[in-house]
Amino acid sequence: MMPGGGQPDMQQLLQQAQKMQQELASVQQELAETPVEGSAGGGLVKATVTGSGELTGLVIDPRAVDPEDTETLSDLVVAAVRDANNAAQQLQQERLGPLAQGLGGMPGLPF
Repeated sequence: MMPGGGQPDMQQLLQQAQKMQQELASVQQELAETPVEGSAGGGLVKATVTGSGELTGLVIDPRAVDPEDTETLSDLVVAAVRDANNAAQQLQQERLGPLAQGLGGMPGLPF
């Protein structure tokens, strides 16, 4: 009978999992430090989020401010933040996608 009964080497699988976990942590840290911008109203409102989705900045052009129409400004802010978050999600998929695919074949891992 073959050692291990033809089963994969558990030590090797654990080492691969640890390496992928380290790569995942590295990419997640990189995402947390990468600024991503979104805008609305032709650039009147700009939102900056990190690649992990944390809002870090908001710039409102004075031309977007109408004291009698704060609802439009609110809509522009929401749209700019949404645009920035969509860009951050796309960045996450680009950076984390290859790692997630590699981990998908390893049973018992929470990915």
